[in-house]
Amino acid sequence: MKERRHAEGTPTRRRGTALENAITDAAWETLAEQGYHGFTYEAVAARAGTSKPVLYRRWPRREDLLVATLARHWNPLDLPDTGSLRQDALALLRTVNAERARLVILLRIQLADYFRETGTSFADLRGRVFPEDQTPPFATIVSRAVERGELPDAARPDRVVNLPFDLMRHDMLMTMGAVPDRTIVEIVDTVWLPLLGLMPSGTRAGH
Repeated sequence: MKERRHAEGTPTRRRGTALENAITDAAWETLAEQGYHGFTYEAVAARAGTSKPVLYRRWPRREDLLVATLARHWNPLDLPDTGSLRQDALALLRTVNAERARLVILLRIQLADYFRETGTSFADLRGRVFPEDQTPPFATIVSRAVERGELPDAARPDRVVNLPFDLMRHDMLMTMGAVPDRTIVEIVDTVWLPLLGLMPSGTRAGH
């Protein structure tokens, strides 16, 4: 493994978390530039300044390295809690738009070879990266709205609850980039809130 040096010239070796972070950072950069086809132990080791055996000891399969890389760079979002379902939804989508557009596109485009090779789906991969009991972000903000009395306590299909992110992800993939803010507002005010029985003002439809 290559050594790094302090400013004063003393050689040091990266170990433990520092080494793993350096490797998964290098793996992320490799994946972003070359896709899964170029996501090899050789390429990642060279970029990280280490050796293939170091990678194999930690991640015996390339798929294991991929999951570790995504777990490091696909962190859960901090959920807004503004006291308003509408404002929570807008804030969450704007955060996703600013921080996740590149990641969403990367996962869908650069991992096409991975999905073909393994016969798995985006949902399968997400299940490996995140704990099974983790509540989806929009389910959390809807649950908070129920607790505040903004929404009635009723069963809602997951497809309805998660619709804002699904619609924005669709636009991201169609345009290969972040979406305009007016699109975010339209998704929330014109589509989602009425579907939940609310008007953009927060009042219930028909009131």
